[in-house]
Order: sequence, then C-alpha cells, then structure tokens
Amino acid sequence: MKSPLLLPALLLAAASLTTTASAQTVGGAPAAAPAPAAQPLGGPVVPGVCLLSREAIFANAAVGKAASAQLAELTRAAQAEIDGQRPAIENEAKALEGQPDNAANKQKREALAVRWQTLQQKAAHTSREIEATRAKALERIANEAQPMIAQVYAAKKCGLLFDRGAALGGNFANDLTADVVRALDGRIQTITFERERLPDQQPAAPAQR
Repeated sequence: MKSPLLLPALLLAAASLTTTASAQTVGGAPAAAPAPAAQPLGGPVVPGVCLLSREAIFANAAVGKAASAQLAELTRAAQAEIDGQRPAIENEAKALEGQPDNAANKQKREALAVRWQTLQQKAAHTSREIEATRAKALERIANEAQPMIAQVYAAKKCGLLFDRGAALGGNFANDLTADVVRALDGRIQTITFERERLPDQQPAAPAQR
C-alpha cells in the first residue's frame, strides 16, 4: 500500500502538449553525445510541394506554450488532490502492521483495502480527465491554426502539403511551419480552459449465465 499514486498518464499529458527536446541523463551523468548527423540530402525545391509540422506549431507558438503551462498547473493540482488523501490511509496501514489477525483487525484491513482501491480508481479517473483536457486544448489550437495554414499555403503557391515528420530528407525550403507560427502568434497569444469533468465509470456488471 506504500506505492505512490503518481498518475503517469497525467504527467505525460502535460509533457506531450508541446514536444520540445530535452537533455537526457543516466544515473546523474550526462547521456552519451548523439551520433554525428547524416549528410543532408538536399536537392532542388519541388514546386508546389510543401511541408508542415503541427507538433512544432504547438511547441513554438505562443498559444501552445501558454496552453502547456496551464495544463501543467492543472496536472499539479490534480496530483495534489490524490496526494492529499494518501497519508491518512498509509498511517492507518502502518498502525495495523503487527497487530493481531483477529476479526476486528481483519475487518479494518479489508475496509482500508477498499479505500486504497477507491483512491487508485480516482487517480485513474483524474488522469483521463487531464487527457481529455489536453485533447480539447490541442483541438482548439488546431482550429485557430487552420486559417493560418491555409493563408500561408496559398501565399507559397502550394499544391500538396505533407507532414514534415514523414519526410526522410530533401530540400525543406517549402516548410511552412515557421510562417504559420508567426501568423498564429499574430492571431492569438493564449487560451484559457478548465479541467474537463468526465462521468464516473461504473464497474462492469458480472456476466449473466
């Protein structure tokens, strides 16, 4: 019963709103240096073929950074809700350690196990709410970005638009991402949102024979 309820999906949700790279360490020491980059393929610009990274838009646009900060704060608050209920359960569990295995103590342990399971279920439910909040924020940013994408796409006289992450190499002169970020920053700087509230999931009924 001492394992912490850290809501890993919540923490991942907050981190994944923007996909910026970070330095990695192993055992407190810096990770090995990355291998030298491969020789860029380059080549001529392909007229009408353009590239875009939605992930980079979310990571670099002001509205994406603001939404990421809000989501991180909601995540911390949600974690605090769970952490606030843990000490009472853990203290009762410690008090029961070494106590006689009589009927009264057995009943207390069973009741404590139910409370712990309930807290675990609440942690999982809260994680789903944070994930729903993240998804809704991303959808709002995507909707705000779409007119900017269309505007830059037309200005660059594009005929095809591909996800930049799918390109293995080539000439990236027709990458629209930076222009879209600048246009989006001129349109909107931030959004506000509250944590999504989802209905409690009821336990599945036992199968009828």
